[in-house]
Amino acid sequence: MKNAISWFEIPTTDLNRAQKFYETIMDITLSPMDFPQIKMRMFPLDDPMNNVGGALVNSGGFHKPSATDGPLIYLNGNPDVQVILDKVEAAGGKILVPKTTISEEYGDMAVISDTEGNRIGFHNVPQKKK
Repeated sequence: MKNAISWFEIPTTDLNRAQKFYETIMDITLSPMDFPQIKMRMFPLDDPMNNVGGALVNSGGFHKPSATDGPLIYLNGNPDVQVILDKVEAAGGKILVPKTTISEEYGDMAVISDTEGNRIGFHNVPQKKK
C-alpha cells in the first residue's frame, strides 16, 4: 500500500461557491463530473492509478459539511501553506489554525474553515536545504 488514502470527498451545499473558493486559494482548476444523484468537482490528478484523488461533492444531503464532526483531511499545501492561507479570508473562508511547524522533519500544517463550513487541513513537506 503506497497511500493510506485513495479518495476523499469534501461535502458542499453550494458546489459553484466551493469550486470558486478552492480554485482561488489553491490556484488550480477543478474538473466537473456529474451524475444524476451526485455532482462533483474533481481536484487535479496527474496519475489516477498511483495518486490520491478527491472531489468537492454535492449529493443532495448524503454528504454534510461540518466544522466539528467527522475526519479531518489535509490537502497538499506545498511548497508553503502560508501561500494558501494568505488567500483564504478574501475567498470567503476562515483560518482556524495558522501555519504551525510540526517539526523540521515533518514540515508545516494549518487548518481552515471553507465556504461550506468544513474543517480542512493543509500540510507542506519541509523544503530541502541547499
